[in-house]
Amino acid sequence: MSFEEVFMKLWPGDVPRNMDIPEIPIDQMLRNAAHKFPDSVAISYFGVQLTYRKLDELVDRAAAALHNLGLKKGETVALHFTNVPPCIVCYYAVIRAGGKVTLLSPLFKKLEIEYQLRDSEATIFIMWDAFDQIAEGAIPENVKTVVQSSLTPWFSNEPEKEDLVSPDGKFLYLEDLIHTTEPNPPKVDMDPTDTANLQYTGGTTGLPKGAMLTHYNLVANAYQCRAWFPEAVEGGEIILVALPLYHIYAQTVCMNFGILIGANLVMVSNPRDTDELLETIVHNKITIFPGVSALYNNLNNYPGIEDHDMSSIKFCLCGAGALPAEVQDKFEKLTGAVLREGYGLTEASPVTHAVPLSRFGKPKAGTVGFPFPNTQCKIVDLETGERLLGIGEEGEICVKGPQVMKGYYKKTKETAACLRNGWLYTGDVGVVDEEGYLSIKSRIKNLIKYKGHSVYPAEIEAYMYEHPAILDCAVIGIPDPEVGENLKAYVVLKDEYKGKVTEQQIIDWMKDRVAAYKYPRSIQFIQEMPKSAVGKVLHRLLREGKTDIND
Repeated sequence: MSFEEVFMKLWPGDVPRNMDIPEIPIDQMLRNAAHKFPDSVAISYFGVQLTYRKLDELVDRAAAALHNLGLKKGETVALHFTNVPPCIVCYYAVIRAGGKVTLLSPLFKKLEIEYQLRDSEATIFIMWDAFDQIAEGAIPENVKTVVQSSLTPWFSNEPEKEDLVSPDGKFLYLEDLIHTTEPNPPKVDMDPTDTANLQYTGGTTGLPKGAMLTHYNLVANAYQCRAWFPEAVEGGEIILVALPLYHIYAQTVCMNFGILIGANLVMVSNPRDTDELLETIVHNKITIFPGVSALYNNLNNYPGIEDHDMSSIKFCLCGAGALPAEVQDKFEKLTGAVLREGYGLTEASPVTHAVPLSRFGKPKAGTVGFPFPNTQCKIVDLETGERLLGIGEEGEICVKGPQVMKGYYKKTKETAACLRNGWLYTGDVGVVDEEGYLSIKSRIKNLIKYKGHSVYPAEIEAYMYEHPAILDCAVIGIPDPEVGENLKAYVVLKDEYKGKVTEQQIIDWMKDRVAAYKYPRSIQFIQEMPKSAVGKVLHRLLREGKTDIND
């Protein structure tokens, strides 16, 4: 039986297996929403609300301003923001003006800023003015214009006009450009295959690469998300934007999908602040909550969480890492929401798989579900990447679909290595079971070899989460000349267990629950797990012995 036949055995009846994807520029989805829901709230941020009509007008003004600054079709504009309204305005404005956008992490330091600005060949750099000292000295010669954005004007209905340049005459101000420019953007003919976003991805080695995501890629993934949320009410959903918008997961599942259905995008400035996160959910009556397991886990363990009403949440899609069953079960019981796991990668815009969001029946724990509509999946052998594997056989996951990038920017060798005959080789190890569910085992390079045995960190971490004292954990391989690699676990204990549980007790607990070659040989307690802004554990830092993200 083929994979496709297996997928269709339990395929959700309210989701099409194949669908038509409109060949439109990504900003057309905003234009459509503004026509359909002009007076509906598009963005909410600390009391500031922008309707779809106003958002579309601001994008027109910003696009015209970028054109007046000399932006030409196909040129790159870099954005450096936290989750704030001007980030969304600029994202769509760049695209509407005919450019391509690249977003920088708010956590970046000088070397990282300079690298991405230089590698992307950005000609305009737009940043929150709070980042000016961080970016000072990091702006390469290819950047011709720097535009700063002040958040202050966004907190009033009619921002006051200031000087068109900063006091030292060095920078332009975004808000002034917007409010002194007529909303007449240039008429640019965009092809669906034109790059809309240079999305940088790190990988396990080397400097980050810019994945060229086209208009068609991004539109396709937004429409695929729409199909996967058949019960979503157009013009009636309230989406939590807690994930950082520089990450493609947030751009697609929060922003682009949200705008496609005319949702209210409620922005969170600091999702690690569980007080702010919880208050935002309760006050705004969030209905759709895309997130990562760390966010759900933090809410699960928030003191007195049972006294807070999160029943407005209907659907949650968890990505960027495994969702432990313990976290899923507790969050669903707390909220009554449907929390399901998905899978994807930057090179696929990013979502390729998800567990169905049906309220009927319990999904298979530990899996990421089925391929999205219009998406194919196969498993190939790890040695050659050419031999097709069958049901129950572990190998490299390969995907093909309209959301798959057209390649890495200026990197033909790397592109050829991961794009072969239309298939994206993900670098992830997985297996498809007899019911069509895909399970992720590990990154190929994260595979731990202990005395010849293959050990997958994600599997061991999932077991460790069942220990009542463990709040967070991560497993890595430590080189050992006798056994190849030994397993080491970094553990964050829940507050009430600190000083009451020892490392050896956790090792013994694991020894009783997993095969002899799978339990961690050493445990190190740390205060906080180093994670990226999107909530992924930074195993690379742990392998380097760095337990602080600021190291």
